[in-house]
Order: sequence, then structure tokens, then C-alpha cells
Amino acid sequence: MEERLNKLNKLKELNINPYPYRFDRTHTFREIKQNFEELSNSQIMVKTAGRIIAIRGHGKTIFSTLNDENEKIQIYLRQQDLGDKFAIFENFDIGDFIGVEGKVFKTKTGEITILVEKFILLTKSLKPLPEKWHGLKDIEIRYRKRYLDLISNLEVRGIFKSRSRVISLLREFFDSKGFLEVETPILQPIYGGAAARPFKTFYNALGQEMYLRIADELYLKRLIVGGYEKVWEFCKDFRNEGLDRFHNPEFTMIEAYQAYTDYFGVMELVEELFEFLVKNLYPDNRITFQDKTVEIKKPFKKIRYTEALKEKLGIDILKIPEKELEKLCLQFGIKTEGQTIGYKIDKLFSELIQKNLIEPTFVIDYPKIISPLAKEHRENSELVERFELIIFGLEVANAFSELNDPIDQRKRFEQQLAQKEEGIGEIDEDFLEALEYGMPPTGGLGIGVDRLCMILLNQPSIRDVILFPQLRREDAR
Repeated sequence: MEERLNKLNKLKELNINPYPYRFDRTHTFREIKQNFEELSNSQIMVKTAGRIIAIRGHGKTIFSTLNDENEKIQIYLRQQDLGDKFAIFENFDIGDFIGVEGKVFKTKTGEITILVEKFILLTKSLKPLPEKWHGLKDIEIRYRKRYLDLISNLEVRGIFKSRSRVISLLREFFDSKGFLEVETPILQPIYGGAAARPFKTFYNALGQEMYLRIADELYLKRLIVGGYEKVWEFCKDFRNEGLDRFHNPEFTMIEAYQAYTDYFGVMELVEELFEFLVKNLYPDNRITFQDKTVEIKKPFKKIRYTEALKEKLGIDILKIPEKELEKLCLQFGIKTEGQTIGYKIDKLFSELIQKNLIEPTFVIDYPKIISPLAKEHRENSELVERFELIIFGLEVANAFSELNDPIDQRKRFEQQLAQKEEGIGEIDEDFLEALEYGMPPTGGLGIGVDRLCMILLNQPSIRDVILFPQLRREDAR
């Protein structure tokens, strides 16, 4: 860094501004490569810019490689063309941004190159890139200093561009289906809509404790009560829980609610959505994740939650005493201390059934005990009308025939509160009052966007599709 500061001072002594305000490009590197024949034959001057990632000096000539957002390109500087200005390049380093002007040609090895007639320093990089920065592999550095990851790994830039494409496609799909995109509060006086521990904060202006939302559900349902028939939200949610390769406490969700339909209608919507996403990303309608490949083609397979467990265990999981349930959990290495019956049942399902579901599969008809916001099953009062879409053993969508009976909803909330389950700190009386005014039959859907991107983009960890994942502070480790 000291050496770079010395070069910076030399440039200033030469009256060279190391941080000019603007540089107007005529072409990006990709445009130069795509239009090479025309540019070369017509001897058109190009003006372009990028970051220096390699310098190879040969006496009175220099080859250098630049990166812009999408591509690399080689530049060629000769003393005979640049005169005294050629020596200025000695003060440039890997990491600096420069602008160049010149004509394009191909070297003897066939590499498209710019013969530089003018160049200008656009930004002096004071810190050298990390040792072995090219193809940076250190996971800690890649997550903690994502900018270095993006400098070093063009394929990582591509992953996040693809994530942006997924988000655009989600919006395109819901817009095409007539859903209204809305925004609901992130800071909430009462948290709810899921089973999770919240983050707390304090609202000084109101003089009260608030929570970062764990879900959007209860506010979106208020909008259905208010008269909208199709609403959805692209949102950030927060759950004050553990970190692993499939979970991040700050995460991106979409939630969608449609009046006058049920979970079967939402299944059809989800099949259409996933076909639409995959078709626009991969022409063969196939996605690969962790060396497994599946075709996304409707109709998706369906299995019933309790029947799948019964087939595996030979018993009805809802009929056995709690002590027997605990023994089953211990048998399969599931810790049960301090956990609810619903938690134990769901962990058994995850361990015995879910992780083996590779093809797109709707798991339907969940036990009521683990689904307090879903409508009671029309044929079995112990179940609710809920499904999860499982692909590669991972939940990627969760949906209900929504509970719209305010009396039943109050009972479910009271049961949750009595069991001290996470996801309800107190009963949301305003939400219950909204239901008392009447909510039509409604189907609801939630999709974790980060996990969806993991699967669609074949990334091993959720942190690989989050630009700036939360990490413990370096001085706190």
C-alpha cells in the first residue's frame, strides 16, 4: 500500500488527477467483441474502460488485461504511439481503473486487443488485491468482503445477475396473473404469521417495543378482507434463529393470496410458476442441484403427509402417545427436549420422508397441530388443507387453504399461546377483528426466494445467493 501511495503522489506531481469525475465510453468490452469485424474493418476508434487485472511489460511495449462488468479484454500500449506518456503507465497497478482509446485488432494468437492511442487513470487502487486473488477461494473472505469475490470471480457476478433475473421473472409471472404487488409493515407491534422467534427493537417516537416481521401473512389477509382479490409481496423477513446452509435469519420471501380459491387452486398456480421460471432459465426445462437433475413438468407428484409417515413407520403418527413419539424421535437421532408435539412430528417427517423427495412433489394435508393458520381439512378434522412443494429434499413453497373463521382462528391462537409456541407472543386482536368483518375463501402461498435461487442456480449454500450474508463481526470472534 505504501508503494501505491508513492505512485499516487508521483501522479499528482505530474498534474494527473487520480480520481476524475467521468469517462464516456463508446463501447463495452462485450460490444467490442460482438462487433469486432465492423470495428476492425472500418478502423473505428473505441473508447472503453475497466479495471486492470494483469500487466505484462516487454521493454517498450506493455500488454494489460482489463475487466468490465461482463468481460475481459486485452490492451496493447507501445512507446512509439504514446511517446513520453508511455512512462506514466509505470505508476499504474493491478486494481486501478483506466479509460483507453484506440483501434481494435487481433494478435497472432487470435486475441481481440485494443491498440491504445490514449489512456487516462480513472481510479487509483490503494490496496493491493489479496494474494492469489484470481479465482479467490477463501470462503470467509468471499462472504465477508463480497466486493473482492466479485472482482475475482466473474462466475459469481453471473450468479447474482441470474438471481436478479429470477426476481424479474417472479414479478412478470404474478403481474401476468393479475396480482397486485403491495408493501406491508416490516416493523410490527405484534409479530405473527409463522412459528419463529422475532428480532426486537424499540420505536422511540411511539414509546413502544416493536418486532421485525417474521411473515407478511396477517397484513396481506387484511387486504383480502379489504376487498382486493389477488395480492402479493416481495419482501424481507427476519427470524432470530440459527444459521446453516439452508437458513439465514434475514431472508427474502414472496407471499401471495388469492380470494375464492383453495390449496388446489394454489397448487395449479405453483406448477405454472415453476414451469415458467425454469423454461425461461433453462430451455430443456431441467434443473440440476448437487449432482441431481430433475425435469420441471406438470403435473407434480402428490403424497399425503400422515399417510407417508404411516407407510414408513407402520403406525398413525397422530394416534400414538407423546412418550412413544419421543422414543421414535430418539430412535432417529432427533432431540426432543422442550419441543412441542408438532415439532417432533415434523422433524420425523423431515428425516424419514422429505429428504428423499427429489422430484418436484406436493406434500399435502398436514396435521392441524403444526399448522395454526390453515383451514381444517374438509374430510378430516385432525388435518388442515396445506401443502409444501419439495424439490431435492428441500421445501421451496408452502401454501394453505386459509383459515377465515374468526372463532376457530381465535381458538388456534389461544392454543399456541398456551403451549408457548414461537410465532405468537400475544393474540393479534386487530387481525381477528378484521376476520370478523369477513374474509372470502382464500388460498395463500409463501416461497423462500433465497432457497429457490439456491436450487435454480445450483449453489451449495444460501450464502452463495445472498450478496452480503450476515457474519459475526471480525473483532467479536
